[in-house]
Amino acid sequence: MQELIKVQVHNDQQLVSARDLYKGLELKIRFSLWVSKNFDSFEEGQDFTSVSTDTEVSNNGGVQVRKLQDYLLTIDMAKELCMMSKTEKGKEVRKYFIEVERKWNNPQEIVKRGYAILQNENTRLKLENKQMKPKALFADAVATSKNDILIGQLAKILRQNGYETGQNRLFKWLREHHYLYSKGLKYNQPTQKAMELGLFRVKERTVNNPDGSSRITVTTKVTGKGQQYFINRLLSSEPTQLSLEIEGV
Repeated sequence: MQELIKVQVHNDQQLVSARDLYKGLELKIRFSLWVSKNFDSFEEGQDFTSVSTDTEVSNNGGVQVRKLQDYLLTIDMAKELCMMSKTEKGKEVRKYFIEVERKWNNPQEIVKRGYAILQNENTRLKLENKQMKPKALFADAVATSKNDILIGQLAKILRQNGYETGQNRLFKWLREHHYLYSKGLKYNQPTQKAMELGLFRVKERTVNNPDGSSRITVTTKVTGKGQQYFINRLLSSEPTQLSLEIEGV
């Protein structure tokens, strides 16, 4: 079927540009006058919607884009306007719209549109689930972060929930973002700022050597607050005010 007038689809509804219809009907009166004479018997918001369209016009040797008033019409309104034109062209265009409607209401076409809607809905839900995942993981972390854990254990939790890291990479990230010292005697131990904010707890233990001497070992653990913070920070990939405080050091 030859396309006489372009038919648009918005929200599963067929619509026609009033300017396209006006042009297709080959009317002689001005567009604005045609609208004022014929649109009074229709209801805005139900039969038509006011919109604007861009058009290019010549201006001193150049091209200027100008806004034009337009309307999106339902197929029913477009058919009535065709009849109101009382021309042979109006009859031809009306028959065209009837055929467009018949094809649109064909059961096979309805099934195809329904399937497309379901596909789009499924895609939207997948996107929403992906966006909600960090929040859900954060909620799970809140429920399971009552005890201090090692940094290696935190890396394992992150990896199980889709953040690709390991113990060494997580240590490196913590050093690079100033949560742990990156050099000196306190290498890999929490920075003063991180300790003040309650992200870590340091456990010291005295170890007796075989020769009778002793040494102190330091173990860094992530607190419950720290677990919640790092899981939320790394899985959402969105810096928080707390991270800006730390990383600004």
